[in-house]
Amino acid sequence: MENRSNIEWNKDDIEELGFVKVDVLALGMLTCIRKAFQLAKLHYGLDLTLANIPQDDPEVYRMISAADTIGVFQIESRAQMSMLPRLAPKTFYDLVVEVAIVRPGPIQGNMVHPYLRRRMGREPVTYPSPDLEEILGRTLGVPLFQEQAMKIAIVAAGFTAEEADLLRRSMASFKVNGTLFKFEKKLVEGMVSRGYDRTFAQSIFEQLKGFGSYGFPESHAASFALLVYISAWIKCHYPDMFACALLNAQPMGFYAPAQLVADAQRHGVEVLPVDVNISIWDNTLEPHKGRYRALRLGFRQIKGMQQEEMEILVAKRGAGYSRVSELRDKGISQAMIEKLAGADAFRSIGLDRRRALWEAAALTDRPTGMFTGQSVETQQEGQLFLPLMSDAQHVVQDYATTSLSLKAHPLSFLRPRLEMLGAVTSGTLNGLAQDAQLKLAGLVLVRQRPPTAKNVTFITLEDEQEAAT
Repeated sequence: MENRSNIEWNKDDIEELGFVKVDVLALGMLTCIRKAFQLAKLHYGLDLTLANIPQDDPEVYRMISAADTIGVFQIESRAQMSMLPRLAPKTFYDLVVEVAIVRPGPIQGNMVHPYLRRRMGREPVTYPSPDLEEILGRTLGVPLFQEQAMKIAIVAAGFTAEEADLLRRSMASFKVNGTLFKFEKKLVEGMVSRGYDRTFAQSIFEQLKGFGSYGFPESHAASFALLVYISAWIKCHYPDMFACALLNAQPMGFYAPAQLVADAQRHGVEVLPVDVNISIWDNTLEPHKGRYRALRLGFRQIKGMQQEEMEILVAKRGAGYSRVSELRDKGISQAMIEKLAGADAFRSIGLDRRRALWEAAALTDRPTGMFTGQSVETQQEGQLFLPLMSDAQHVVQDYATTSLSLKAHPLSFLRPRLEMLGAVTSGTLNGLAQDAQLKLAGLVLVRQRPPTAKNVTFITLEDEQEAAT
């Protein structure tokens, strides 16, 4: 933009000068959605936008209510997944609530369980007063949003508009200077003097403290809920392009590429390996006889690859490579060739990983310097047969090079030994009695230690069947 200036001043200095402050969030999911829309146009002939995605799709809400949300914006954490079946969203506003409810504000203010009980019909929906019914009607009498807390302060505690604005500012800086406590007495006593229950008044203040660390305004939650629905719709109806776009937008979210690929496979998407004669830098979709396109992994999935060199490889590929040495002749460095071989990317020319690594290493044995281009007499070797790598060795190398494997899950090779130790699989957990003691093994996907968990660490494990927390 012409004549625009960028400054890096502190937000408080900006406010002192009277400038308008606007938060611009760089969300990776926006990149993912844009890439998904491009894939929809290219492969399905769909001209999708944020505005024309079909609304209120029951199939999407069924998927969300089943907590089938790996990769979906904002509701993919295990905390959100545990909440989804209980809240069972059926409308867009339910998603707005879902985004806001798993936050320190509502949790610390003890608002979550009352809301769920009321939503599930286990507790009557009541309001502290007729004045507050208009404020709390959409959330079943339970305050969940920052705006609601501010309106309650005005309507129920007698705050002026200026005082409510100071309250808002103190909520935003609670962790910094603790000025929110200056309003505790005025808020609680003001509500009590107007006939409100002291317990309810104190719970409102506790919620405000939670907002000081991380609370959602309703408008913010609604904006995020839109991206929740859009990403869920894409995953529900086009898991192939959702997985492809998500991988091309990495790094983002809770899950590594291995989990995103496994989830796509569970939804019926065939995933194809990186290949020097087929792949490009990004992950792509290919025609497939099934319901969805096949997902072809791109060179970007290989650790340490240089995009510039891979674009040269693709540009000079022509009808395809038939020998490893051709890549060197096209200007691809030895380091990149070895990484491609290590990633088992030469299958289309009949070379498995070990043979490709052997061929790649042989490229270094050639005249260099002043002898470049000169022939060297060598004795013809007979056919060399290298021992084949086991599936377990392939999987280990797959994870080392691409952080995922299409061949098998690492724990599948350890299962016989784990069964001898009495370890169960994640698929058997639903059949176990409550409070049963068990042994469970898996890859650690996520470690979370939220401030509201009272020093409890939540760990998500994955075995060859699925993930469990």
